[in-house]
Amino acid sequence: MKLTISDQAAQWYMDELELQEGSHLRFYVRYGGHSSVQSGFSLGIIQEAPENAAALSSTKNIHFYVEEKDIWYFDGHDLRITFNEKLTEPEFHYEKGA
Repeated sequence: MKLTISDQAAQWYMDELELQEGSHLRFYVRYGGHSSVQSGFSLGIIQEAPENAAALSSTKNIHFYVEEKDIWYFDGHDLRITFNEKLTEPEFHYEKGA
């Protein structure tokens, strides 16, 4: 699984969560919600250091990651996070991995 995040999306997380350089932000699976890859589940975020990261991407010196135990959620998809200018928030794109 590959995780990528645009500079604008990373900046949004930095501003909204008041992240400091070198911070870690985990995307984790939570019960409830809906996504294009898993019905009944969605992604949450929490600021904590990784234990066993399966995917890691550093942008603007912030380390975004997904733990190995949550990789099932992506069902073979990569996660690309961009910034939606109209909605002024991050947008998740699930793309089938090679």
